[in-house]
Amino acid sequence: MALALLAASPEPTAAAGTIRVALLEMAQSAEFRGADIEVAPLGAGRPVCDRCLGWRADAVRAVWTSNAIEIDGRRAPRFRLWSGRPIRLGGRDYGPAIEVISTAGGMAVINELPLEDYVVGVLRAEADERWPMEMLRAQAIVARTYAGYHRLLNANKPFHIVASVAHQQFAGRVPATSPLLAAVQDTAGQVLRLEGELFPAFYHTECGGHTEDPRLVFVSGNLPALKPVVCPFSSESPHFHWTRDLDLTELSEQLRRQGVDVGKLTGLEVAERTPSLRVVALTLRGTRGRARLRGADFRRMVGYDVIKSTLFSVVVNDQKARFAGRGYGHGVGLCQWGAKGMAEQGYPAKQILAFYYPGTALGTLEGR
Repeated sequence: MALALLAASPEPTAAAGTIRVALLEMAQSAEFRGADIEVAPLGAGRPVCDRCLGWRADAVRAVWTSNAIEIDGRRAPRFRLWSGRPIRLGGRDYGPAIEVISTAGGMAVINELPLEDYVVGVLRAEADERWPMEMLRAQAIVARTYAGYHRLLNANKPFHIVASVAHQQFAGRVPATSPLLAAVQDTAGQVLRLEGELFPAFYHTECGGHTEDPRLVFVSGNLPALKPVVCPFSSESPHFHWTRDLDLTELSEQLRRQGVDVGKLTGLEVAERTPSLRVVALTLRGTRGRARLRGADFRRMVGYDVIKSTLFSVVVNDQKARFAGRGYGHGVGLCQWGAKGMAEQGYPAKQILAFYYPGTALGTLEGR
């Protein structure tokens, strides 16, 4: 696999215009493919083993071994991969630089790339390139704001943001013919600011007719005081109404495996709702007792694609629980289907953002 030795490169730091994205966390192994990938072990500013000046390969397999990464028989706490061509991981192309870092319990695979390229990859994962351009422009500004906030928040950590629903999904490199590039280029550097500061500009698929205050959804401090709004623009979404029937025996076991054991479920009741009628808490009754569970935790335990939102009602009948709800996602910030509806009615990106993020103002990453 090794083709040629390379001089060891210095330990990388994220440049002002780049972002470090965790493609994987806690991974045990990862396989990369490409053409003429430069592989360099990194330590505390010096080679960490014999033959550790680096080499080139078209296929790279990294394995986590306790407190180090092993590639082609070399061990180091971190490796840097670089190529002028795409590096493929898990069916997606990334570049130009990838780091593999040993962490407690596994390894992190980190893609360092220009921030604007990252925003294009987020749009490909989070939106539909066939949607109206004004919606895509609004989504680009929101994704950039969210990324800029996390880049500041995690400036001293190995990576700034995670490529998953925990933060933002990221699809890697995007074809040059995609209209998503135009949406990002048209809004280059633009972000939203709340009281002059970057903030986590949350967004979701479908609000079900009403967005939500983040302080009623997330268990975290320092959340932005985003005012919820009534949204009349998303009623054509396929997620506006949904139903789901769950077998009580299977649901009981699923909850038990995650530490909520009330025996066989005999009843579920909504104990508390937000002003927008999202479920704050559920009371679970079973053959061994009862428990109170946050609506957001219940949704996480059962599955985000199973219970699409916490805007639901539930009825227990015989051996099943029937959920009837509206919306898809946590309901905070921009409603993507609502933004699509607004764009189709002629609203520009600026007005879409003002509607879903009242009290914010457009600014730039570098200034106000």
